[in-house]
Amino acid sequence: MRTEAAKRVELVFSLFDANGNGVIDSGDFDLMTGRVLEAAAASDAGAKEAIRAAFRRYWTTLATELDANGDGVITVDEFRPFVLDPKRFGPTISEFATALSALGDPDGDGLIERPLFLSLMTAIGFEEANIHALFDAFGPDSEDRITVSAWAVGIEEYYAPDLAGIPGDRLVGAPAV
Repeated sequence: MRTEAAKRVELVFSLFDANGNGVIDSGDFDLMTGRVLEAAAASDAGAKEAIRAAFRRYWTTLATELDANGDGVITVDEFRPFVLDPKRFGPTISEFATALSALGDPDGDGLIERPLFLSLMTAIGFEEANIHALFDAFGPDSEDRITVSAWAVGIEEYYAPDLAGIPGDRLVGAPAV
């Protein structure tokens, strides 16, 4: 696993531990889902149900694949070595990427405006400066919008263990110069 991917793993674990108790459990996904849905107030019922389902599947996949001792929680040691395994998580990540990026496009024009992107990513727990850096890395148009497909691809790339120098690396801090 590349160094950049290892940093992404650590950040994802900290975000998924939404209640801050040091482990990931189903309650963390409930908290995150609620925050994201609150930020997506303008989205339709179908988009909201899609993100609920994506978060549920994410938790179910993690619990099934990573909860080595069956205690209902995922520790960082259980999480680290396996979460970026495309064979185990690829379909789950794809569903999540599609649902989250669609949630950012409530008017269905295929474009995501910066304020909603910021709200959704803040609801997940990312730092504001890093969110702006990510949005800028996606190459917004003159009206400060990115495409839904660019964000979906960016989410999927974020979970790829062999990629570096991707837009998502901006979420873990300032890019290397």
